[in-house]
Amino acid sequence: QVQLVESGGGLVRAGGSLRLSCAASGSIFSINVMGWYRQAPGKQRERVAAITAGGITNCADSVKGRFTISRDIAKNTVYLQMNSLKPEDTAVYYCNANNWPWETWGQGTQVTVSS
Repeated sequence: QVQLVESGGGLVRAGGSLRLSCAASGSIFSINVMGWYRQAPGKQRERVAAITAGGITNCADSVKGRFTISRDIAKNTVYLQMNSLKPEDTAVYYCNANNWPWETWGQGTQVTVSS
């Protein structure tokens, strides 16, 4: 397993941008799926974006065209570029590594978008 540490969250105005980083303690090269999830107060955790070991990416419909997931294998880091942020994007964002049979989560980073 790897340990995950997120960073890059903060307070931003609507329409602004943030880039989240997820640094892994070990190689991410062969991890089946790396993903970003978010959880807003009173809501269930939802997947925002994911990238497979083969580099295939997908994003939730709510963020398509605004968020981009990428990775730097040499740095063992996954990124989430968030543009055109909206107040409804406010949540704690979590990094996830899913490599059956194990799965691990980061501690989360708060993103707050003001209107």
